[in-house]
Amino acid sequence: MENIKNVADLQQKACRLYNYSNLKVLGELCLIAGIISIFTSIAVWFASSREDRAHGERFGIFVGLWVPSLFILSHRLSRKADALCCGK
Repeated sequence: MENIKNVADLQQKACRLYNYSNLKVLGELCLIAGIISIFTSIAVWFASSREDRAHGERFGIFVGLWVPSLFILSHRLSRKADALCCGK
């Protein structure tokens, strides 16, 4: 009976580690995507043609609006991973 309990504990720890690493990777990807979104927004803003300047500006603003959402998602995923790791 004790072996079954040890196996269950090992499975639970492995599941926690697996989820921890997935959440950490997703958090880092969201952070990188947010940083890329900043530069993409600036590039779209300045790369728009003269005759269609308004569309380029609006699209640059649209891409720039992704940044806070991606940063918040990154922070939440990292905090959730830390909570899983530390058992909070």
